[in-house]
Amino acid sequence: MCLAVPAKIIACEGENATVEINGIRRSANVALIDSPQVGDYVLLHAGFAIVKWSEADMREYQEIIRSAGGQTAGSTP
Repeated sequence: MCLAVPAKIIACEGENATVEINGIRRSANVALIDSPQVGDYVLLHAGFAIVKWSEADMREYQEIIRSAGGQTAGSTP
């Protein structure tokens, strides 16, 4: 089973970025997405940003996870 999680780009330099997931910062490769910028939401799989998400996508994801009783990426415990 493969798992990808939404993350927010907080720093970006070339093909490398720092992303944040639930307050945890990780390195990510953003070479697979067009024009990555600080503030973008991306879906992260195995250290690679594989698609950009809009703010509406992120809100929908957070609502689904909250309704299931879980903690969302980008929220604090």
